[in-house]
Amino acid sequence: MNFNATLIGQSIAFAFFVWFCMNYVWPPIVGILEERQKKIADGLEAAARAQKDLSLAHESVKKQLETTKHEAAAIIELANKRANQIIDESKIQAREEGQRLLVQAKSEIEQEVMRAKESLRFQVSAIAIAAAEKILEKSVDKAANEEMLNKLASEL
Repeated sequence: MNFNATLIGQSIAFAFFVWFCMNYVWPPIVGILEERQKKIADGLEAAARAQKDLSLAHESVKKQLETTKHEAAAIIELANKRANQIIDESKIQAREEGQRLLVQAKSEIEQEVMRAKESLRFQVSAIAIAAAEKILEKSVDKAANEEMLNKLASEL
């Protein structure tokens, strides 16, 4: 094999090219690649965190929804109890009002009966006096009549 100057020159040029690339071209390329690799790793890490945060948010929303449902059920139950209480109070109040009206009506009826009896007593005594006057054909003393009527009224 024949070594000539061209081969030695090409070898030197190639060595210079490799040295130049290793010192000036390769480090920026490696830096760009490492930077890109770091960005991708950060992006994947951020995506994983976002996925984790999303799952935590879903759990939080589920818990809040469940809590809200329980609170709504408690409010509805409380409203139903209050409605039943109001209905019961209204029933009691209506019964009391009915009893009061019944007592009042009975009292009015008793008073009317008493008035009617008193009126009948006076009418009966007047009829009795008129009948007695006609029978006797004379008028008895007024004071004696009133005394007799009062006695008769008390007996009736």
